[in-house]
Amino acid sequence: MGQSGNSNRKEAVVDLQCTAVFRKVPEGYIAFIEEFPGANTQGASLEEARANLREAVALVVEANRVLAREDVGGGAVIREPITVTA
Repeated sequence: MGQSGNSNRKEAVVDLQCTAVFRKVPEGYIAFIEEFPGANTQGASLEEARANLREAVALVVEANRVLAREDVGGGAVIREPITVTA
């Protein structure tokens, strides 16, 4: 069922399987997600880069939600979950 306007409901947790890419550099590792432009980071170790990448994806998703809400302003919209298979 769709939601209109701004809602106080908690955002859904989304489980997506994406492709993380790690490249060894002299300082450690740089990392990005192929499917999420802007989700990139670095870490001194591979483990740190992985943890930082998870956080980067969460920040990109949240920033996109905020930008989308600002873009539609106070107008009535329908928001609903969607499952995508790619």
